[in-house]
Amino acid sequence: MTHPKRPLSPHLQVYRWQITMLMSILHRATGIALVAGAFGLAWWLLAVAAGGDAYASAAACLASPLGKLALFGFSLALVYHLLNGIRHMLWDSGWGFELPEVYRSGYAVFGLTVVLTALIWFFAMGGAA
Repeated sequence: MTHPKRPLSPHLQVYRWQITMLMSILHRATGIALVAGAFGLAWWLLAVAAGGDAYASAAACLASPLGKLALFGFSLALVYHLLNGIRHMLWDSGWGFELPEVYRSGYAVFGLTVVLTALIWFFAMGGAA
């Protein structure tokens, strides 16, 4: 009864990559990253509350190159997820369903994510001081 040449289901090798597909995957991935970041934020808050050595250890961890990379990734995920969520809210209100608008808003989300994340880090690192 089985058909060995028949595919079980469509997969990424069948479909041609599109911006909508990429943005959907990234939205889910950034949601998972934000959950991990929330646990990191809770850890940092507990260290602040404990004070002393616990805070010094947490601060040293976050100031390390790996800690800064994690913070950068968290901020990038936060900005992307926020902007793409706003895009989805606009869709819920009926705006932006035409294909050119879908692509234009998708590229706008990518561009604004880079610009806003760069601005956050510029000011966080003492820029324009």
